Amino acid sequence: MDTQDDAVLEDVMSPNTIPTTPAAADILAQAAEIHGQKPPAAEVVQALLDAERAAKHPRPSLAVDALLGRWQLRFTAPNKPAYKAGIPVGKGFYWPTLFPGTITFSRSVQSPNSDATPVDSGSPNTTPDDALTIENQIQLGPLALRFSGPAKFLPKQNLLAFDFVQVQLWVGRLCLLKLPIKGRAGAANFATTSIAKLPFFAFFAATPQYLAARGRGGGLALWVN
Repeated sequence: MDTQDDAVLEDVMSPNTIPTTPAAADILAQAAEIHGQKPPAAEVVQALLDAERAAKHPRPSLAVDALLGRWQLRFTAPNKPAYKAGIPVGKGFYWPTLFPGTITFSRSVQSPNSDATPVDSGSPNTTPDDALTIENQIQLGPLALRFSGPAKFLPKQNLLAFDFVQVQLWVGRLCLLKLPIKGRAGAANFATTSIAKLPFFAFFAATPQYLAARGRGGGLALWVN
């Protein structure tokens, strides 16, 4: 794992939550309320940065079960927000409800009839517990564009690496298109591919209400349950 992999997240007293500062946790909880009053975007960015910094010392280890399920994108700050000279720098915005974005993490099931792409859990680099499937979807009315592929979770770094190998186009419950796409590693080689070569999310806040992470590209995201 490269130095960025080591730095993005560091191990939590409860395996299903990552504690953060009370002020940051309060802002993130308010932002996660779909029907509540939304905190200003600048406050959410600062809360995400504070939560990320608080999660590094000490580094808590998150249980993979805390990630499983379907999460809706609530807020994103894509342009590498960070503290500079003690000041939070970077803009973010609430994801528009007109285009719901969701991400789903589930355990891989090796079934000949499954749409999921299983990870080879027999590999020395992965176990049945960290062999996962990821689905990332954007929806507009009845139309949904869905990307899916294998994923693996490294609890010591709270790092989830993934690779999209399939795209689907849905209209309601009807799948109109299903195509393989070339990922970074491909399904067959995913389990043995170095994290340094894969996209990932480094999780720094996790509660039953929301997840927060920094992506490999440097952006921050907040998802709600």
